[in-house]
Amino acid sequence: MPIGRLDNESPAYAKIRSELHAAEVALRDQRERVAELRRSLPLDTLIPDERFEELRDGQRVSVRLSELFDDPAKPLVLMHFMYGKAQASPCPMCTMWADGYDGAMPHLRQRLNFAVFVAGDPAAFEAYGRSRGWKNLRIVSAADSDLKRRLGFESDDGRQQPGASVVVKRDGKLVHSYSVCAYFGEEGFRGMDLLSPVWNFFDLTPDGRGDFMPSKQYT
Repeated sequence: MPIGRLDNESPAYAKIRSELHAAEVALRDQRERVAELRRSLPLDTLIPDERFEELRDGQRVSVRLSELFDDPAKPLVLMHFMYGKAQASPCPMCTMWADGYDGAMPHLRQRLNFAVFVAGDPAAFEAYGRSRGWKNLRIVSAADSDLKRRLGFESDDGRQQPGASVVVKRDGKLVHSYSVCAYFGEEGFRGMDLLSPVWNFFDLTPDGRGDFMPSKQYT
């Protein structure tokens, strides 16, 4: 028997499960085609080496975008965390993502550089990160930069959008490779589903994800 199939399945179950398997294979193939298209994007969109702020040993330090590349040979992923300006408190959904990324960071660092990109005070957000138990995330504030706004993750009135941007170094220059926002088309929060396991685990169950939205604490 194939993995996960039982010999006492009803004919109705067996039929739909076989259809589902074919759909899952097609979805996998489509994901791979999308990833291939993403990799084929021309690396020709330059991005300025802007200056940001981060906290090091309790001190505020100015840092340039180019200095976020701990390993210049690897791409840099900026996680646009909704905090700062019009977003007065840290976003629960971004918090759930960052909780997971903190644990995955030793694995992610094998192939990329990573920083959490906020628009608020780095000291206040660093304290928030400690309250969550984060130990591996580099936190950078772009409060005095317009990069988040130019990338579309901040509106003119300071409202923040969740997402991620990828920047690479090529011939000593900084290049914007790709950006994605959690708000995707007319379906709401579906643009970054693959970057978090939570909804995907829910989708494995008969009840699906329902109306679940993350909270900072659960009772």
